[in-house]
Amino acid sequence: MDYWTPASALVVMAHPDDIEFGCAGTVARWVAEGATVTYALLTNGAAGSSDPRMTRQRLAELREAEQRAAAKVLGVEEVDFLGYEDGLLEPTLEVRKEVVRLIRRRRPEVVVTTDPTTRYFADRYINHPDHRAAGEVTLAAVIPGADTRLAYPELLEEGLEPVKLAGVWLSMGLDPNLVVDVGDFVDKKLESLRCHVSQIGDDPPAELSGWVTGMAEFMAAEQSFRYGEAFKVFRFDQPWQPPERR
Repeated sequence: MDYWTPASALVVMAHPDDIEFGCAGTVARWVAEGATVTYALLTNGAAGSSDPRMTRQRLAELREAEQRAAAKVLGVEEVDFLGYEDGLLEPTLEVRKEVVRLIRRRRPEVVVTTDPTTRYFADRYINHPDHRAAGEVTLAAVIPGADTRLAYPELLEEGLEPVKLAGVWLSMGLDPNLVVDVGDFVDKKLESLRCHVSQIGDDPPAELSGWVTGMAEFMAAEQSFRYGEAFKVFRFDQPWQPPERR
């Protein structure tokens, strides 16, 4: 799969900070190359703390502000918060319809979300169920919801016509077919991540920067560049060709 910069993109993920960990380098590159990027967070992030002094309402407010600040670091101005409860996200028909509405309203060229097939990474990390649910419901919203006229006739009454996407990019997956060179944007990725003070503290440890750059180096291990972000990309605006036989 060859790299390309879409004219516009909608990034749909579960929690505030998922975008920063998963694909902020690519977002920064797209914006620098002239793309318009918007964000949508499906949950309120209200469960992401073990501080006994913290409340869910206060944390949700903090994380929304942090996400808006992180988006601005990369030049992203528009952020939608769907407000579903953190830790309880399910790919229901209700959530799917809301994502369809969002895609038709934003009308991006591509949608970016999390790979719903990723249940764990090696023996070190079990993927959060909200991440899987976000990817599952977004893919279901893309096809058939976003592009099929009669799938949601009530959305037509709102003036929300179907939209044909050029592609879908899946982050946090184990079977990528594209690695994006983000070497010029790793610092921006880290700067945006540091906005999430409720999650990483006012003075994040050096180990965090080392982990982020280490992951970027790992993803680019077989590439000609040093730092990368990996995706499973589906492109719909190109003629289909049968895969090469191995």
